[in-house]
Amino acid sequence: MGRKSNRAKEKKQRRLEERAAMDAVCAKVDAANKLDDPLSAMPVFKKYDRNGYEQSEWGWKEREKREEMKDERAWYLLARDADSTPLAFSHFRFDVECGDEVLYCYEVQLESKVRRKGLGKFLIQILQLIANSTQMKKVMLTVFKHNHGAYQFFREALQFEIDETSPSMSGCCGEDCSYEILSRRTKYGEASGHAHGGGHCGGCCH
Repeated sequence: MGRKSNRAKEKKQRRLEERAAMDAVCAKVDAANKLDDPLSAMPVFKKYDRNGYEQSEWGWKEREKREEMKDERAWYLLARDADSTPLAFSHFRFDVECGDEVLYCYEVQLESKVRRKGLGKFLIQILQLIANSTQMKKVMLTVFKHNHGAYQFFREALQFEIDETSPSMSGCCGEDCSYEILSRRTKYGEASGHAHGGGHCGGCCH
């Protein structure tokens, strides 16, 4: 009886610890989503001076977004020129993927006239800084395999890795899939990095 009782207590304790750990993950994601401005602690990054381009403050741009971009959890990083003309934007969310708190970049779009000038890299670097400042474990994104320029940009210029949840890593469809899930760990992810099972996992904090 004593051993059974101890095992039951240990099992209950493990469940409590796992729940507490997930509550802590969700608390970080909820706190990040409640921010008025994720860039408030980094005012120097509210301007992009290279090649004469300036970055605007965060904001919404509802009429030009697709349905998924109208989600209440969506954040937008907008870049405008000196005349307030939009030049680029990134749509991202704070979420939970396979038990990890992450910043998921859904979209990065630049006007053709500002491509290959460093603005895209600058936007992603800001997302990495925001992920660190909000204690997310990694920045994640999805890239199509046929988009060789984007794939090379994230893998080589920004040192993203193929995430363990990507189809090519999980074995769910391998080479038949048209996309890869890439990620780059923050300092919080590097400190507690661990592998999860395959598949694209949903969040808990919706």
